[in-house]
Amino acid sequence: MSRLKVALALILILVLLVFFGFGGAEYLTFSAIKSAQQTLLGIVMDAPVLSFFGFALIYIVVTALSLPGAAVLTLLAGGLFGLWQGLMLVSFAASIGATLAMLAARFLFRDLIASKFSEAMAMVNQGMKADGARYLLTLRLVPAVPFFVINLVMGLTRLSAWRFYWVSQLGMLPGTLIFVNAGKQLSDLQSPAGILSPELLVSLVLLALLPWLMKAVMRRVELWRRYRVFKKPKVFDRDLIVIGAGSGGLVAALIGSLVEAKVTLIEAGEMGGDCLNTGCVPSKAFIRSASIAAGIRHSADLGVSAGDPEIDFPVIMNRVQAVIDSIKPNDSPERYREFGVDVRLGKGVLHSPYEVEVNGERLTARSIIVASGAAPVMPRIDGLDPSRCYTSETIWQLKVLPKRLAIIGGGPIGLELAQSFARLGSLVTVVEMMPRIMMKEDVEVGDLMAGVLTTEGVRLLVNNRLASASSGEALTLRVAQVNGSELVTDIECDAVLFAAGRKPRVDGFGLEALNIDLTDNGQIQVNEHLQTNYPNIFAVGDVAGRYQFTHTASHMAWYAAVNALFGTFKKFKVDYRVIPWCTFTSPEVARVGLSESEAEAAGIAFECSRFDVAELDRAKTEALPAGFVKVLTKPGSDRILGVTIVSAHAGESISEFVLAMKYGLGLKKIMGTIHIYPTWTEMNKFVAGVWQKAHKPNWALPWLARYHRFRRGG
Repeated sequence: MSRLKVALALILILVLLVFFGFGGAEYLTFSAIKSAQQTLLGIVMDAPVLSFFGFALIYIVVTALSLPGAAVLTLLAGGLFGLWQGLMLVSFAASIGATLAMLAARFLFRDLIASKFSEAMAMVNQGMKADGARYLLTLRLVPAVPFFVINLVMGLTRLSAWRFYWVSQLGMLPGTLIFVNAGKQLSDLQSPAGILSPELLVSLVLLALLPWLMKAVMRRVELWRRYRVFKKPKVFDRDLIVIGAGSGGLVAALIGSLVEAKVTLIEAGEMGGDCLNTGCVPSKAFIRSASIAAGIRHSADLGVSAGDPEIDFPVIMNRVQAVIDSIKPNDSPERYREFGVDVRLGKGVLHSPYEVEVNGERLTARSIIVASGAAPVMPRIDGLDPSRCYTSETIWQLKVLPKRLAIIGGGPIGLELAQSFARLGSLVTVVEMMPRIMMKEDVEVGDLMAGVLTTEGVRLLVNNRLASASSGEALTLRVAQVNGSELVTDIECDAVLFAAGRKPRVDGFGLEALNIDLTDNGQIQVNEHLQTNYPNIFAVGDVAGRYQFTHTASHMAWYAAVNALFGTFKKFKVDYRVIPWCTFTSPEVARVGLSESEAEAAGIAFECSRFDVAELDRAKTEALPAGFVKVLTKPGSDRILGVTIVSAHAGESISEFVLAMKYGLGLKKIMGTIHIYPTWTEMNKFVAGVWQKAHKPNWALPWLARYHRFRRGG
């Protein structure tokens, strides 16, 4: 806490001590005010203007310091100045004083509370941003909540001072009117408690609910206008229609069938979506072949001389397809029909919030889930030969290993394939627009991986963009510095892979005709229940999710399916708090929760515990020393905020931390768990030991030494 904050806090404490020490609270009691009414009336009659502003100043000070007595001062204002003058005086004075109290609490405590309870305050501020005025108005209209508590609590949020002021003035007006009006008969009142009768309290509560009721009514009117142009079927063909049979669509359809709902699943392409056919599965099969090649090259280091590996690229690509074919039955139409799902192979097009057309037939359902996924972005560059341009979807069509391969994009997809093609013998150049690769990870992660890739022969051109191209016997890519300098580099290659982003698939499904809202980046806009602006239409996966991973699409699908089928009774908010992911380079890069750079950017306080993989016995036995495990924890606590692992098998090792974060287990629990020796997951226990060592009770160690010396008889 800064010196200014400390000084202000001490002044406030001193003022309060003086006030209560000299019996100030006794002057603001109901009996004291009532007995002094006649004397005060004489003062007001002698100096009305000075009395008015003097009274207002006293009221502001009492409210700003959160002193007891605001209620009796309000009564006194009615008794001294009458209804309208008293109402105006108290209304402005109370709002000004409350705003000063709020600002004082904000200045003194908000940063401290935000650092201690960052996640909770982030959720509070998100709610305040959306409905802060309504929350405050409701609290002000209900006298059951002490106003000084509201002032202090609102100071901890990010509600603007101006909004706090005018909402407070509006919200306190009914209660102020009641008390000022009662104050006109101050001499006849026996106590302030009798002013608020049960009937009056009920009226104020109903008044407090009015903003929320109006919001609900306006919402219903808005939905009525949106839906009225569509004819709602009297009888529906089915309960749920799912468009897209990728990870999200398959899970949503399966959940529906398991609860005996009548479900139709529509897919225009291959069942299993991108992950099975063009993404996760083929890339990991390809990475396996490349890692074997790399292992053979370095086998002499382990005492096994195998020479240079012979790469049979067609066999590798045939194996990739064979792996896809081996998994396809799990996602096949036949299997899902066995589950009771009505599978339709064709393109689904929305004609109304209840109606989807597929293969010329129109089907109706109470709810619809859109899980259409995303597609790689292919920029339009003059001079590019389309026959030598690939994306993560089409790269698996290659029959011959490119001698020279250019990859546009230094994210997970680009780097996984860059390393693999380099290990198989291609000369690989990666072009990345950002200042470094792996921009979503910490700088040290990107630097470590840049070193690894460069050592393996991958050429990295960061802060560069593809400017133009020309096609001849070879492709020539001209890349230019992003910062506007004149430095230009020509790259000759036999093929180019575009891995610089993915675009949500939102065209051709009828979304435009229904005016379904999209985000700025082209995704379907959904709320916390995964509903679109049509509450019976949901969206999951890459077409709507903030995390474009197969496992998050499945995660979202559970929420969407349950909300679609049972939302009449209970809706669930999708939980993004613990989302892990992994880049399957070598070493792998896995993360869950916050990184250091994210925590710093968000102003979240943290402690960092780190363990280098090179110190792990299993890493030594396998000659794989690259990497580290880094855990962010709440200051002074073992509660985990985020984990980054760079190592072999990081994608598996991080699961222990995912479980711990999901169920609120700290590093002490991991430290106390037996881990098999020697394994990669031992590093999880060792990093917990690093935290434990940093938090050992140093103050107790001298006493322990004395205790042991005493036991030895010394």
